[in-house]
Amino acid sequence: MIEDRQITLAPGLVFDVFLAGPEDGPLVLLLHGFAVSRHLFDKQLPALAEAGYRAAAPGQRGHSPGARPDTTQHANYDIEKLVGDAIAMAETLAPGRRFHLVGHDWGGSLAWDIATRVPERLASLTMLSRPHPGAFARAMREDPDQPHRSRHHKAFQEADAVPKLLADNAAWLRTRHAAQGIPPEATEKHLAVIGNTETLEAALAWYRARGRVYRDIGKVRVPTLFMWGDADDTVGRMAAEGTAEFVEAPYRFEVLPGGGHYTPDQMPERVTALLLEHLRAYPV
Repeated sequence: MIEDRQITLAPGLVFDVFLAGPEDGPLVLLLHGFAVSRHLFDKQLPALAEAGYRAAAPGQRGHSPGARPDTTQHANYDIEKLVGDAIAMAETLAPGRRFHLVGHDWGGSLAWDIATRVPERLASLTMLSRPHPGAFARAMREDPDQPHRSRHHKAFQEADAVPKLLADNAAWLRTRHAAQGIPPEATEKHLAVIGNTETLEAALAWYRARGRVYRDIGKVRVPTLFMWGDADDTVGRMAAEGTAEFVEAPYRFEVLPGGGHYTPDQMPERVTALLLEHLRAYPV
């Protein structure tokens, strides 16, 4: 049974969170990325619960209506605040305890950052479709294909990005999802959350707050599993394979043949199996 709960972290920051599993189970915090929602982990939550974990998938800042500060003030979506939300959520759900962290896309960017800040709090780190920032920055410099793959980062900062993404019944989002293997029924769940002006403005505020500068966070010292689909349209092989150089801990790199950018939706059984294997190897 997945519970849909609202969790208040601070005044004006009330997050919608899917919860599953025993309350005293080891926490697995799952952070979604862009163009999807907390529904990205719908297939993983029951499996984690059955394995005895307390799984939590929050709708991140701006995606939860109760945690949507003014989107015109980009400072409200600075990465310091986004990271702070995730750490506060973990502390609320597992006060003072170590936990497992899972990140996809933008959620992965936060997870890499969190792993360098509070490594003592993490039992393990699982990354989906997001290379280490150092590997990504190097690929942007040295891989001729990576800037093209990442061209949407600039486009999302344009003033008319939201109406373009929502035009013709969110045709851009639907086409992207289909091309990257998201089943139609999963797309409908995501669009029920992000397929409106208010939520999408908040989601793009993450890009606008960051601008065109990518943070250098140093190396990670947490046991890490990185899953990368070799058909991911935004992350090339150089960035993915280069991530190994930035992890000074047990590291596993799993290439998912045919996998796109949203493998938890596209191939949930494979992702879930790898995730559970990794979690069991590093108990809290």
